[in-house]
Amino acid sequence: MTDFKPKRIEVVPYTENWAQTFEALANVFKIDLEDLIIGMEHVGSTAVPGLAAKPVIDLDLIIRDKSRFEEIKVILGKRGYLHVGEMGIPGREAFKRSSEYTPLNAENQVWPAHHLYVCLQDSVSLKNHLLFRDYLRANPETAAEYGRLKMTLAEKHPYDIDRYIDGKTDFIITVLEKTGFDKMLLNDISGQNKIDESNN
Repeated sequence: MTDFKPKRIEVVPYTENWAQTFEALANVFKIDLEDLIIGMEHVGSTAVPGLAAKPVIDLDLIIRDKSRFEEIKVILGKRGYLHVGEMGIPGREAFKRSSEYTPLNAENQVWPAHHLYVCLQDSVSLKNHLLFRDYLRANPETAAEYGRLKMTLAEKHPYDIDRYIDGKTDFIITVLEKTGFDKMLLNDISGQNKIDESNN
């Protein structure tokens, strides 16, 4: 029996390829889901120009309500995505790729790593993603500070995701407080961020 070795935490400098990957993925979902979703957002650190990040694209598909979610799930399933549920985060449904070829297409294209979520338009998770992203986009110095923090944490705790997450939490909470995020919800956000990072 082999010992389990945790995945190394990798934080790399920003690349414009991340924005290009988002656009390519968005084009796929526009074709498939145009009448079923009300928007798409590139979120997470890869969505902030100049910010160091783990090289995984986070993409939120936004829906008004869940009335047509089953249709969305079927369509995404045909593209090779596996529905894994809310994963402890209300108002957000997570999907995992079945292979490096997901989303499946006729060209058997290999796609960069990405996470796909279907979010209710009024969900706390979506609000968290957008407020944090938009603040960092508007404040490059804060984004650079966050990037340095992540680089340092990844170097100090390369295989300890819990310590990596805990080391970022105060920074994230401070930024969300500056955006006017509801203080009653900040504890929920800490837990949600831990779930997201643990499943990267």
